[in-house]
Amino acid sequence: MLYEDFTVGMKFRSRDMVVSLEDVIAFAKAFDPQPFHTDPEAAKATFFKEHVASGWHTSAVTMRLITESLPVAGGIVGAGVDELRWPTALRPGDTIHLESEVVEMRTFKSRTDTGLVKFLVKTVAQDGRVVQSMMPNVFVPRAAA
Repeated sequence: MLYEDFTVGMKFRSRDMVVSLEDVIAFAKAFDPQPFHTDPEAAKATFFKEHVASGWHTSAVTMRLITESLPVAGGIVGAGVDELRWPTALRPGDTIHLESEVVEMRTFKSRTDTGLVKFLVKTVAQDGRVVQSMMPNVFVPRAAA
């Protein structure tokens, strides 16, 4: 979709994705090797009192679902994120999906070929818990004038 195809209030939903125990442990061992992410037993004695996925893992799977569910012409080119929150933890075995909404749009005087679309993206678990929310700003090509 081009910039002109989007409207404030437009909503998108991604497919469901299961986050497996193996995925949580593998990501944590590679990128965030803390016991509450890498060891289900040791996690019981930590802040979380249970085994949880890294917030960065949550962000990574969210990005995967964003690329599949937001139909931006030319791909998702980010211009930064205004907010990133992990209100509850993603757990091994959770089934997640994204709920995205266009919250703001603007054009540029200096780049007439591009607009900026801000989305509110919530990563939601099967029980309704929001495991991540963020407000990415995305460069979107504009129709030829």
